[in-house]
Amino acid sequence: MDNCKPKHRRYRLRAAVLAATAVLAAPLASAGWGGHNRDNNFHWIGSFDVMAGNGSGVAEIIDVTRNNRQLVYTDAEKQQIGFVDIRFPWKPRGQGVVDVGGEPTSLVIKDPYVLVGVNTSASFTEPSGKLVVVHKNTRQVVAEYDLGGQPDSIALAPDRKRAAIVIENERDEDLNDGLLPQLPSGGLKVVELWGPVDAWNIFDVDLSPVTDNAVDGSDLEPEYVDINRENEAVVSFQENNHLAVVDIVSGTTLSEFSAGSVALSNVDTAEEDLITLDSDIVRRREPDAVTWIDDDSFATANEGDYEDMFGEEGGSRGFTIFNQDGTVEFESAESFEHLLVSVGHYNESRSENKGVEPESVESARFWRDKLLFVGSERSNAVGVYDVSDGEPELKQVLPTGIGPEGIKAIPWRGLLAVSTESEVADAGIPTMINLYHYSRGESNYPMIQSAQDDRGLPIPWVALSGLAGDPFDADTLYAVSDSFLGSGFIYTVDVSSKPASIVDRLEVSGASQGLDLEGIAVGPDGNFWLGSEGNADSRENQVLKVDPLSGEVSDEIELPAGMVDQRRSNGIEGIAVTGAAGAEVVYVAIQRAWPEEGDTDEVNTKIGRYDVATGEWGFVHYPLQPEGNGDWIGLSELTAMPDGSFVVIERDKGWGPSTAPNAELKALYRIKLKDGDFRAFDDPRGLVTIRKRLFRDVLPELARNSIWNTEKLEGFAVSADERMFIVTDNDGVDDAPGETVFLELRRRGHWRGR
Repeated sequence: MDNCKPKHRRYRLRAAVLAATAVLAAPLASAGWGGHNRDNNFHWIGSFDVMAGNGSGVAEIIDVTRNNRQLVYTDAEKQQIGFVDIRFPWKPRGQGVVDVGGEPTSLVIKDPYVLVGVNTSASFTEPSGKLVVVHKNTRQVVAEYDLGGQPDSIALAPDRKRAAIVIENERDEDLNDGLLPQLPSGGLKVVELWGPVDAWNIFDVDLSPVTDNAVDGSDLEPEYVDINRENEAVVSFQENNHLAVVDIVSGTTLSEFSAGSVALSNVDTAEEDLITLDSDIVRRREPDAVTWIDDDSFATANEGDYEDMFGEEGGSRGFTIFNQDGTVEFESAESFEHLLVSVGHYNESRSENKGVEPESVESARFWRDKLLFVGSERSNAVGVYDVSDGEPELKQVLPTGIGPEGIKAIPWRGLLAVSTESEVADAGIPTMINLYHYSRGESNYPMIQSAQDDRGLPIPWVALSGLAGDPFDADTLYAVSDSFLGSGFIYTVDVSSKPASIVDRLEVSGASQGLDLEGIAVGPDGNFWLGSEGNADSRENQVLKVDPLSGEVSDEIELPAGMVDQRRSNGIEGIAVTGAAGAEVVYVAIQRAWPEEGDTDEVNTKIGRYDVATGEWGFVHYPLQPEGNGDWIGLSELTAMPDGSFVVIERDKGWGPSTAPNAELKALYRIKLKDGDFRAFDDPRGLVTIRKRLFRDVLPELARNSIWNTEKLEGFAVSADERMFIVTDNDGVDDAPGETVFLELRRRGHWRGR
């Protein structure tokens, strides 16, 4: 919708402050930049934990009050709606909840009322629901209307005189493989919003033309609705792969048509623990959310949810722009999925089903820029596209938290709100609402992305762990991926511009067992040395020497046999190499303590030293910080510094912002490793405990550059020109937000050791 420029000096000052304090950003180099204001981008400014802030279970669909200072969201898990004060969007504040007597499925705000669709169904075959009207100031339910079925999406007309409610009467996906029909059928209702709040008129829209032409018109099962300025509502019928435009004043259908099919090239359709872009498929679009872009065109999020007569799932993996006469004006095809692969947000565990699963769309005009937002439920990201000139041009990608469900543009204040419906609460990842501000400055996400391979496809990557600098090329780093993928890979990273770019991927081959690559170093002759973490029983901790051209393992080195008997699942996590070719000294960091038999000291973990020429191992103890609220503490990296010292990453398992109680330690410590201090692991004298010195507390920098501090600060590297870089492991977007933080650390004075 249109909005005006800020009129008040106080607002202009606030916008200037937000822009000035926004995180330093980098352009999405491979994106097509379009629109009228290329200097504006969305910058994350605040997160609201709905679980801690309001005691909610989830946050799904959201809307904003007319003064743009308060959000209201649905929480089906606890059968409530929640309120959030966003007067200061960088510090959103919970304002409590209201019970609505069933599962809220959607809501809209017509001040001072919140209209909530509530599912009260006893079963799939006995659907029921109601429209609950809550006064947002008194927090009282002031009216209820029986809807005669299970509601889903609600939309408010721009003139605020009417609302449309989808009555889905959803199917049982476990019955008959979820195939239609499963009666009773659904429909669309219009609420006329004038007169006393308890005397509004509700009537049914005539959808008989859809009934005549849909895949199975006996069971319409409508999904989503949006209304334009001409009081025309577009309705999606996902399972029927159909769309309709209706007049909400007269209740008649103006046009209806099949959503059609889309051909997808080079997508991943197999869940084999690898991201393989090698399948060409044709799938029905099966749109979920819809949004008007203008009064003639609308966009659909093509989730693809339904098994067809040939047994093929949907998963159309993109978005489409339709004219209301049914003409396709733009089709994203596989490009949206490829975008998310390139930024490390591809969720491989969804490959056989729906891929990146676009589920939500929103459109709004931010000053001169007409923007389209596309949410990927399974890849935890929102794509931002400029549609000012018609065809969408990618502007940026925003990280969201787990399972983005609701997207709400707040253009008058230059804000975007995104709610997520999933959490891993016991790990410290809640359902959250994130707020972004549209202001001058380059985008700061992604911080690392991949270039195209020789087929013109994005180089797949996730879960970066170890990091190392090339000893000769100052603009080249190397990273490895851990066991999330079925094969181990070495990635070549170009840091000559922002964002950093993964320009090559080398598969590690010839290893005698499965790999969990957690550390990488470059030897004096150019060979890679990798640290592969073992587990408590089936996989050994190993040091691997790897050919830099072929990726072949030329040497495998294991820890001393007696020490292996004491191993835990947290083994080799970092590796460093010094010395000349043929006489290398390899150092490894063991993540957590492996106490010797009878030893109750679990505070000291070990750093090992392997002499390639003699084949001998020696060890020292490294003193870990005391555990706090962030659960266990361990090492995640070991890096040789130019001055002969070493730096380790020491971190806890905590997630969240720096103000959260469970994210307390993400730090770099400097150590000196003297040859004479290393002893055999079973030396009767015991091991020498080395000293450490805090080199850099990284927690504040992570907090400034991520929506929710990650647990896994995993990589630290120094380039050939002595620049310092860190990277976080995004866990392959598996029960994790999926955000990867890749930062160059600014120097603070003279950082060399004494």
